[in-house]
Amino acid sequence: MSKTTRATQALEKAGVAFRTLSYDYDPSAERIGLQAAEAIGADPHRVLKTLMAEVDGKPVCVVVPSDREVSMKKLAAAFGGKAAHMMRPADAERLTGYHVGGISPFGQKRAVPTVLEETALIEETVFLNGGQRGLQVEVAPEAARAALGAKAAALVA
Repeated sequence: MSKTTRATQALEKAGVAFRTLSYDYDPSAERIGLQAAEAIGADPHRVLKTLMAEVDGKPVCVVVPSDREVSMKKLAAAFGGKAAHMMRPADAERLTGYHVGGISPFGQKRAVPTVLEETALIEETVFLNGGQRGLQVEVAPEAARAALGAKAAALVA
């Protein structure tokens, strides 16, 4: 597995310190983020999942702990919108240039507004997808937020 992806290149370009961790990706896992947390031996609340959604018909990137669910009402409010829903997997792949299970908030084909669950900012480091299935990057959450130009908000139900 290559540890150089568009995501790691974006982190390097932004000057963000990170380390990569590879693991055996299980495509049959019921919850991919939880499987990644178990595989790398990290607490699930520190392994953040990257989800693609739409708020009032416009694409957004959502980053939340893998053991939590996004509140669509809170997501819409974070962007000043009325309604939010998850993006279809095929649309998310086309927009980001990544495959589902390997979607990273970093280095997406098309930059979209991004929001990070605010509780992630209290952690010393967090893990995010590194741009391919079976690859995580460990970063300081504030550095990730800054590199993404993301806002922080309460997003989980």
